[in-house]
Amino acid sequence: MEAEELKNEILALKEEREAVILAHNYQRPEIQDIADYLGDSLDLSRIAARTEAKVIVFCGVRFMAETAAIFSPDKTVLLPVKEAGCPLADTVTVEQLRKKKEEHPEAVVVSYVNTSAAVKAESDVCCTSANAVAVVSSIEEKRPILFVPDMNLGRYAAQVSNRQVILWEGSCPSHISLYADDVRKAQRKHPEAKFMAHPECFPEVLELADRVAGTSGMLSYVGQSEAQEFIVGTETGLIYRLQKEYPGKRFYPATEHLVCPTMKMTSLERVFQALQKMQYVITLPEKVQRKARKALDAMLSLG
Repeated sequence: MEAEELKNEILALKEEREAVILAHNYQRPEIQDIADYLGDSLDLSRIAARTEAKVIVFCGVRFMAETAAIFSPDKTVLLPVKEAGCPLADTVTVEQLRKKKEEHPEAVVVSYVNTSAAVKAESDVCCTSANAVAVVSSIEEKRPILFVPDMNLGRYAAQVSNRQVILWEGSCPSHISLYADDVRKAQRKHPEAKFMAHPECFPEVLELADRVAGTSGMLSYVGQSEAQEFIVGTETGLIYRLQKEYPGKRFYPATEHLVCPTMKMTSLERVFQALQKMQYVITLPEKVQRKARKALDAMLSLG
């Protein structure tokens, strides 16, 4: 089917299934265009919990769909691409985390939302790129902190909060494809532009940033800033949304290498098939779901 025909078929199926389509900010433009809601992974999961829809089509990667399922146990959550995983989330397994917890029995385990539900279930509290500093700061000073799995985000949170943190050897392949030299080159090319960097980037990249933030924070920063040009130091999919919401401003990728292959796996055809065949349903063991929700709720309780 042609793209326009596919879109019409998706909209018809969405109504028939009483579904809602959620798309992460890194998704392809055509996926963002058919979404009912755009956002980061946690924002979308909270939207999923509030909606009256019976079916949630989560256009993102697996850990995001799992988080939506945790918040919406009474709804059917579909991940259009079964193999759409997250390389960062894959850097920590339950077995590895349990072993590390044995080495640091007094540590409070802070897990980034970019982890599997099973890893969240082994954690004390979750965090996002937006609130990692607040979460780390909230922990008793006498308690050691084990932060998984993104080393750069953990290091950034430790630095800003002035806390000692045990870091996991994990990183986002896309964000660590951005180097300080790339940023300087972009800044020379666009000297009036403000540089926004995701905290999953290398420390030397963050040092060059006018604003360090996750995708939601970047959207807010652009909206509040008087600047007219921005260098975007995160996955290039965000630029499409930025251009749509702020058409009078200009946006440049910090490097063309900031692309997440698994985020780009979702296509209109995959979304259509997900709704047509009701695939692929996210299911979680009750115990994992309950314990993971406890870690997420611990984060949300901080405000």
